[in-house]
Amino acid sequence: MNNSGSMQGTTQEAAAEQAASLQQIELARLIAQYATEGIHQTAIAPLHLARLSQPSAPAHALHKPALCIIAQGQKQTMLADEVYIYNPTQYLVVSVDLPVTGHVTQATPEQPYLSLRLDLDPKEIGDLIMAGEGHVKKADLPARGMFVSKANSSLLDAVLRLMQLLATPKDIAVLAPLAIREILYRLLQDEQGGMLQQIAMSDSQAQHVVKAIELIKRDYRLPLRIENLAREANMSSSSLHHHFKAVTAMTPLQYQKQLRLQEARRLLFAQVGDAATAGHLVGYESPSQFSREYNRMFGSPPARDVARLRAAGATGTAAVGSPA
Repeated sequence: MNNSGSMQGTTQEAAAEQAASLQQIELARLIAQYATEGIHQTAIAPLHLARLSQPSAPAHALHKPALCIIAQGQKQTMLADEVYIYNPTQYLVVSVDLPVTGHVTQATPEQPYLSLRLDLDPKEIGDLIMAGEGHVKKADLPARGMFVSKANSSLLDAVLRLMQLLATPKDIAVLAPLAIREILYRLLQDEQGGMLQQIAMSDSQAQHVVKAIELIKRDYRLPLRIENLAREANMSSSSLHHHFKAVTAMTPLQYQKQLRLQEARRLLFAQVGDAATAGHLVGYESPSQFSREYNRMFGSPPARDVARLRAAGATGTAAVGSPA
């Protein structure tokens, strides 16, 4: 490339970054306008807004497929041993149900954490691809079901138009689906669109993993038989283990354990019995094993952990199963 071409490319990149920066400012303004403290669903069913005035404690949750964009502040999300940190220059996508731990790391009353979560429907992604409107290079192998990517001006423009519909509720039924369709299109066209596409393709290995995830979620209280799970997911045992870990960063047994412990914590927080009862309800036969694994995951024995959560809840800082 000659010097003039190089300078033109640099100028275009600078203009795109400036546009994205201005869009982030406007997005922050809109979220601040419509979001009170906490996490809330909006009049647009898949769209949720979050506003937090201080850093949050780690929250464990089963994160559904979603696009997450921060307009102000910073968040850290952990998947198994992997750490994903993102801020207003990036977005995070979760393409399959994943047990995660997340917490807001930057927030103050003067500059609160402001973010949105748009729940994603794999069927809508599949329909877009089948219509030929979301063509991207097909991924050869299943990739991680969570990724962080740079937020670009085209995506932010579509997100802003969705947010602006909150001011005109009568337009939501007709125009929100169109804005969401464009957001999905922009995600598929982005640098990591192939990771999202593979989840919507019925003939992909990743789709078999999605089937396995659904089966584990359905029967998480029961003993997990890998051979049975692999057969129902139409995979060999070795293929299931390999591809499941590629998508979720954990084995099927580790995934099941996360589901069990998260549900037990929810039951304890809701005062559904004591630790032994909660452990039994989620599939543990040994109370001592339940207490050991609970302590290892949440950092405290069940009774102490739940007491801490309730105390935090009294001050408005607890978050049990609420990704934002």
